[in-house]
Amino acid sequence: MLLTNKIALVTGGGTGIGRATSLLLAKRGAVVAVNYSRSQSEAEDTVRRINEMGGRAVSVQADVSRDKEVRAMVDTIVQQFGSVDVLVNNASITKHIPMNDLESAGEDVWDELFDVNVKGMFYCARAVAPYMKKNNQGAIVNLGSIAGKTGLGSSLPYAVSKAAVHGLTKSLARALAPAIRVNCVVPGAVATRWWAGREEQMNRLAPHLLLERISTPEDIASMICSALEQEAMTGQIITVDSGQTL
Repeated sequence: MLLTNKIALVTGGGTGIGRATSLLLAKRGAVVAVNYSRSQSEAEDTVRRINEMGGRAVSVQADVSRDKEVRAMVDTIVQQFGSVDVLVNNASITKHIPMNDLESAGEDVWDELFDVNVKGMFYCARAVAPYMKKNNQGAIVNLGSIAGKTGLGSSLPYAVSKAAVHGLTKSLARALAPAIRVNCVVPGAVATRWWAGREEQMNRLAPHLLLERISTPEDIASMICSALEQEAMTGQIITVDSGQTL
């Protein structure tokens, strides 16, 4: 699938990996809908940058954990552009809780992380699927995490939520075939605002990675776009982590 003139929705598209993906999609010729929940100024800045470089983009607000908002967002995009061809399920949240602090992983934390990280990705995929099926072509990339593979992450509920994303990817790949391909890109440590206040920890990690570098948002965006374009691949969990998990 060439991305030229395709209509792409990127959730959490105004910051970090989402922003880098939105910009790269636009450079490859896609029309980009940049979703945000609270980061309105960042999303609008991403749209401005795309439009200034000759691309086409709009910002669309929706809390992906709310199905009605997701459906309304997709309806808005379809009304303006006619369809949705590509979905990048990037929006995710976390809570920083020591892995052994089970008492702090309360019901509210579990609900919030699963509502956004897992149910939100399902809601978005479900909302765009009819339009992709109508065109008999579509591609979805979910953003996982090595936390979902190793069990170690910013919190226990976060790691489990990302393991669920990996499983959701395989189930959606089966449910939506053959018209829609669904894959998952799994970053390791990436230099984004998630490391805010812990930059020294990130810098200490880098020399211990096989490639001795922390991935950039652009590294992950490049793999996301490649997965979207690869027409012979679905249901795959693709790790991009500078050798962190070897």
